[in-house]
Amino acid sequence: MRYINKKRRVSIWGASVLGVFLVAANLAEAQTPSPALLVLEKSDNMLAIVDPTNLQIVARVPAGPDPHEIVASPNGKLAYISNYGGSDSTLNTISVVDVAARKALAPINLGPLRSAHGLAFAGGKLYFTAETNKIVGRYDPATQSVDLVLGTGQDRTHMVAVNESLDRIVTSNVSSGTISIIEQVSLPMGPSVLQPGTAGPTFVAGSASPADGPPSGMGSPTGLPRRTWRVTNVAAGRGAEGFDVSPDAKEIWAANAQDATVTIIDVASKRVTQTVPIPVKGANRLKFTPDGKRVLSSGLGAGAGANLVVLDSTTRKELKTVDLGGGAAGILIVPDGSRAYVAVSAKDKVAVVDLKSLEVTGYVSTGRQPDGLAWMQ
Repeated sequence: MRYINKKRRVSIWGASVLGVFLVAANLAEAQTPSPALLVLEKSDNMLAIVDPTNLQIVARVPAGPDPHEIVASPNGKLAYISNYGGSDSTLNTISVVDVAARKALAPINLGPLRSAHGLAFAGGKLYFTAETNKIVGRYDPATQSVDLVLGTGQDRTHMVAVNESLDRIVTSNVSSGTISIIEQVSLPMGPSVLQPGTAGPTFVAGSASPADGPPSGMGSPTGLPRRTWRVTNVAAGRGAEGFDVSPDAKEIWAANAQDATVTIIDVASKRVTQTVPIPVKGANRLKFTPDGKRVLSSGLGAGAGANLVVLDSTTRKELKTVDLGGGAAGILIVPDGSRAYVAVSAKDKVAVVDLKSLEVTGYVSTGRQPDGLAWMQ
């Protein structure tokens, strides 16, 4: 009887311990904040999950080799991270993280597509750039396959944005100093492979050739227009990298790192309407506020001076410059437009900027070289 009682006590104790561990595990998962600020610590190859209410890091998850950009899935579950490695890199993966569970999942293998960088999630699919291949690609999580590849013909195709109707894609091409506007259009099957551009070279991606369609002039077998993609490359400035499309979709603003300027492009005409000088060295990121009234641009330039500038989008005038104490990169503006987070890469921190007062209200201490930022609802 003593043996039986002892065994029972051990069983009860074991069950209690197991219950404690289960409760602790559930609490740990519950502590993943919602919303959460996601910060890539580039030189540590880690993703930091930050509670925006107290600016504390609650967890870190491996982010794969050389993580640069990050985007969150609309359902608030997964984060996708580009593994870059440079424009001639052999890296061909996009890392995937389950944010709630705080664990890395199997990465997406892009096969021959290398140097993934810019990311955007639209229409349930993941859009990405691959610098080595000079393309924009699209990955379908449902089929776990790349279902679209579009060439830009430009060097260092870097950042990407996609409109809600999924028929316009915009990319920046750093070394070419251009912005690519890629639009889905209806064309008859025919010989029009090259067309004169209005603001730069324009070509039809995937146009017919003797190898991939009916001979020139035969037209569509059904007699109906076919859908294809037209690429217009608009000259911006040297080192055109960070850009954003205005909320009304009428303008593209691109930051030119080597010129200390912002190029403004009219989307309808695909022409440059204005070039605005800015007091930020090495400007490499640019974002509109959700109401479209202001534009923020950050810069990695060394030395004293502004690392962040705020512009009035209507007057194109400078509203304020901010010295964040070091070179800055990623910009994230929260959906309600109340504040912005700016990665101060040179100082291993993320600044919080109140967009009403345009003052820095706090910092998140991070690992080495924070860069890409995302907001997980």
